[in-house]
Amino acid sequence: MELIRDLFSFIAGRKKWWLAPVIIVLLILGILIVIGGSSALSPFIYTLF
Repeated sequence: MELIRDLFSFIAGRKKWWLAPVIIVLLILGILIVIGGSSALSPFIYTLF
């Protein structure tokens, strides 16, 4: 959690607000990959792509 806090403090401190949507999209894709590879929801997630 400290990494996420540091990342958002960097974004706020340097006024790099355009990085926030990029990071959020990457996190969502990472979560989908983890869930899609190891659960019963895999067939439903694969249909999204």
